[in-house]
Amino acid sequence: MSSNPLDPEEVSVSSDSSFGDILSEYEQAHRTARAEEGGRTGTVVAVNADNVVVDIGLKMEGVVPVSAFAGDIPQPGETIQVSITGRDAEGYYTLSRIHVARPKDWSAFEKAFADKTAVGGRVTGVVKGGLSVDVGVRAFLPASRSGARDAAEMEALVGQDITCRIIKLDVSDEDVVVDRRVILEEEERQARERRFAELQPGQTVRGKVRSLMEYGAFVDLGGVDGLLHVADMSWRRVGKPSELLAVGDEVEVMVLKVDAAKRRISLGLKQLAPDPWSVAEQTYQPGQRVRGAVTRVTDFGAFVELQKGVEGLIHLSEMSWTKRIRKPSDVLAPGENVEVVVLGVNPGEKRISLGLKQALGDPWADVDTRFPVNSIVEGKVLNLAKFGAFVELADGLEGMIHVGDLSHERRINHPSEVLKVGDSVRAIVLGIDRERRRLRLGVKQLQPTTADEYIAEHQEGDVVTGRVAEVKDSRTLAVELADGVRAACIVRGEANAAEGSAAPAAADLKSLTSMLAAKWKSGGGGAERKEIARAGQVRSFRITRLDKAKKLIEVELAG
Repeated sequence: MSSNPLDPEEVSVSSDSSFGDILSEYEQAHRTARAEEGGRTGTVVAVNADNVVVDIGLKMEGVVPVSAFAGDIPQPGETIQVSITGRDAEGYYTLSRIHVARPKDWSAFEKAFADKTAVGGRVTGVVKGGLSVDVGVRAFLPASRSGARDAAEMEALVGQDITCRIIKLDVSDEDVVVDRRVILEEEERQARERRFAELQPGQTVRGKVRSLMEYGAFVDLGGVDGLLHVADMSWRRVGKPSELLAVGDEVEVMVLKVDAAKRRISLGLKQLAPDPWSVAEQTYQPGQRVRGAVTRVTDFGAFVELQKGVEGLIHLSEMSWTKRIRKPSDVLAPGENVEVVVLGVNPGEKRISLGLKQALGDPWADVDTRFPVNSIVEGKVLNLAKFGAFVELADGLEGMIHVGDLSHERRINHPSEVLKVGDSVRAIVLGIDRERRRLRLGVKQLQPTTADEYIAEHQEGDVVTGRVAEVKDSRTLAVELADGVRAACIVRGEANAAEGSAAPAAADLKSLTSMLAAKWKSGGGGAERKEIARAGQVRSFRITRLDKAKKLIEVELAG
């Protein structure tokens, strides 16, 4: 690009050309350019810090100040509409993006005023209340109609070519008032219409974040705004738009929907990336162990992010095998990393069911081996209820001692009479209900009874005194050896003739004690040995069997 308007590269010169020919050619080109100052199409060939250089099809190129593009600077190869306004000191054509002519006389001013057509002008200075504009004559542009937002922007307009509309015309006083703002608003409206018509669903476009709201972000797409809803920002859950975007960010988005009637444009950001749920069914299988971070906790469960955009739910019921959990927050907190087991995958509804207790292991899986029936266990009292006490035997496994299994000695109305929360207690396993996941324990079964003491004090073969408590049949008697101690007696030899006879009223403990004392003093008699056994009768018996484990005593008539 030459700085000399008569550079040989810009003007054709033959070996026999004279200086007069060159000057004539230059003037002819200049007159042609001035005749076309109403507007023409040019191609951008270069851009520097100050100017955009444009090829306008003449011997010399033209320049447009970068400031005339308001930040939307064209790139080399793009075509733009310009008007020729003159030439600079270096010989380049000075160009303007304003391609409307200035009125040539007052009749042209009157026509432009009546038709409300746009006219071109150059801002010459700042005056009180606005700007002075040369539109062929001196015109006044009020500050409120300049389109400038502050004094600095008004100062920046000085020396700039603008398009405006005549809003007041007094020919006699040569008073002209113009309005630039109305032109800017019309151009902006037209640009929006053009841009709106260009946008189609499925297109990928670039824009700048203009504002953030609770529900999304408004993105300037070049004259029109589109709404990027928070739900369309990412495949993962986004709490608020500011987590991903900030005002001024440049973003690439997809046009999802264009509503011409409501003038609304819906945008999507996540749609530019693959949907992770499309492969979730192949990635996650029931029974698979996976790890993830808890993203949020609700009243009914906790959500765990397995990968970006894919969350699973641990329902409240899948958090513990044995503990009654009232709130998920008692077990898990946001940000916590957990290992879980995949229970089910529904990609259509974008749901994955997870289990926390399954990953921890079922404490009931080997309960028969760890805590068999009749084994002695020890645990800590966790809770007391009216009907019994709950005891923790191992992590996630509890047993229950019924109130009736707390003591042999006395009637217990509430477990708190003998136990308190936190106590360590020994018990015997009485039963296992795997279906209901219940382990029944007993304490009184470990306490020595009167029968235990009686067995400990006697041996097989001992002759003892007892009372016939019941004649069960001709050969079987139930014998009371002491308070709370019973034995089974098998009548050998002849059948007991008293079978079926009415039994006298049962003697109370005092009468039994008196009868036994009298028997011990007399030492018994031969006549009584032959007497048929009857209920209530005190007799001598020989111990034939003592089974401490089963608390079993068997006797036979000794006389």
